[in-house]
Amino acid sequence: MNDEQNLVERFRALSAGQQALLLEFAEFLAQRGAAAEPQPAAPVPEPRAANETVVKAIQRLTRIYPMLDRRKLLAETSRCVEQHVIHGRDAAEVITEIEIIFAQHYDNYRQLTNS
Repeated sequence: MNDEQNLVERFRALSAGQQALLLEFAEFLAQRGAAAEPQPAAPVPEPRAANETVVKAIQRLTRIYPMLDRRKLLAETSRCVEQHVIHGRDAAEVITEIEIIFAQHYDNYRQLTNS
């Protein structure tokens, strides 16, 4: 028997007055829970510095998006850093791509936390 079925059975076993009290308590818990749910943190923008390095850009974006799981960003950002360091891809291009990656991860985060 799952929790919901157990609750229904116990509810049915109560008197009408006890059922009303239980419903009031459930409503109280629902309201308190909704108010206590953390809202998704909003990023705090920081402008890109002139001649910013790729590493400094990642540090800046990590400050802007502290709510994101760095492990989830690691593969994508590492690929970008590799393209810059090993293959000589322009830093500004790589930083733009990394900014897009962070923004996409933030959009996914918002969708998950607003569900």
